[in-house]
Parts: sequence; structure tokens; C-alpha cells
Amino acid sequence: MLYAYFDGQGKLDHAATRRQVQAFVANGAHGMAVLGLGTEVNKLADAERRMLVEWVAEELGGRIPLAVTVNAPSVEAQVQFAKFARQQGASWVILQPPPDRNVPEDFFIRFFGAVADRVDFPVAIQNAPDYIGVGLTPEGVKTLNRNHPNFCILKGEGPAITIRRFIEETAGGLVVFNGRGGLELPDNLRAGCAGMIPASDTFDRQARIFELMRAGREQEADAVYREVLPAIVFVMQSLDTLHTYGKRLAALRLGLGEVHDRQPALAPHGFGLECVRRFAKELGPLA
Repeated sequence: MLYAYFDGQGKLDHAATRRQVQAFVANGAHGMAVLGLGTEVNKLADAERRMLVEWVAEELGGRIPLAVTVNAPSVEAQVQFAKFARQQGASWVILQPPPDRNVPEDFFIRFFGAVADRVDFPVAIQNAPDYIGVGLTPEGVKTLNRNHPNFCILKGEGPAITIRRFIEETAGGLVVFNGRGGLELPDNLRAGCAGMIPASDTFDRQARIFELMRAGREQEADAVYREVLPAIVFVMQSLDTLHTYGKRLAALRLGLGEVHDRQPALAPHGFGLECVRRFAKELGPLA
């Protein structure tokens, strides 16, 4: 998942965007995504979201699959943005729930279903109740998949045990990814996840873990995971810490300059920056 970097004038940083895409391709990412929670999508205007997608798609050039998160308040707006993402080369889109709250689960099933019915390419939903505040039950996800065949991917955000439950109760009808910065990565793969969608700070190690697990070299995968886990835990205390410290960890490894936050944002603490510099030294630069 791409971080959104800003320049000293508060505008999106084109060079930093291109640098991340280059690093994803050069350091073994199997795909990439943009406009998720890690991209601070809620801080971006619609024009900025479209610009990021265009920048990413142009630099990526189809070298690895691209997923685009769709965050919009209405069915019509989500359909239009999903079609735009597809035109730019997205392999699939990830729908986030609309801002409605205190409504029954059927509302979200109908909402996502209405979007899926109006596009002719793969659709996922981001099921992240701990981060977004709402989410579907396994039964709701199963109903959505049964009624709308192109809803075939789930981006879950939860413990490996929770993800395993979704995989079991949907009976293999969905390709399931997890996020959470890569927490419990080997166990998520053992639970049946197709993969993880971390941000750019530690993705290279996580891609390596995925490859080792796929090759049946689980002990080696666990060893790499133990090496990178302290950095993952540090940046994943909350979304705010991810945006403040995960982004700075990635910037150091990418060779970027000063990181400018778009408010509201967690102000970096001196000790936190010391930790980030230590992790960056241990992990090394990204080619």
C-alpha cells in the first residue's frame, strides 16, 4: 500500500510517489495498492485521489498488478471512481463502506452489491471494523459473494483467527488478503490468506516471507518474520502511528527527504524518531 507523501507546500509529492512504485517493483512486491487507510485517503480530495492513481499507473506500467481502494459516499460515486481506476489499469478495486452508521448489515450488503453490479471486473471490500467502525459478518460476506459473483476478494483487517473464520465460513468462495501492516503474517498465510497488503516500510521482508512460505520453507519464513516483527509492532500501534512513524521509516529506507504531515496528524516524538532511525538502519535501504 502506497504512502501519501506531501511536499513543503502541502501538495502531493510526485517524486516520492514514483520512488515508492520503483521500490515496489525492484524489491519483490507481487502487487501494489493505493488509496487505502495507509494512503490517508480521508485526507485527500477527489482530484488528489485521481492524480495519485494516474501517477502510480503511469510509473507502474502494468509490471505488477494494481489494486485501487474506492472511498466515496454514494453508489454512483463509487461506480464512477471504480471505472476510472479500471481505465487507469487497476486489476481490481477495494470498496470501503460509505459513511453511514447505525444502520443494519443489509444496508452495506445492498450498497456494495449495487456497486458490484455496475462494473464488470473483480471487486473486493475492505472489512475493517476496528479501523473504519463498521464491517460485515462472515454470513454477510458470504451473502454478498453469492449474490454478486464479481465480488470475489476480501481485504480483511483483523487477527489471523478472525480471518480464518471468514475463510472457513465462506467455504473458499473468496480470495482473502489481510492488512494490519503484516502482523501475524506467517499465521495469516497458514490460515489460508492469499497474501498481505502492508505499506512500503517493511514490504520487502514481507514479500520474502511470502515466497519462503509458498516454497514450504516455513522455519526460514518464521526467522525472517522474527527479524522484522519489532518494526511492524512499533508502527502498527494505531493508524496515527503508522502514518507518522511508518511513513518516516519508509522515507529513510527510500532515501527521501523531510516528511511533511497533512493535518490532523500525530506529531512525531523524539524517542519515536530514534526508534525509526534504528529500524531503518537494521532493515537497510530499498533499492
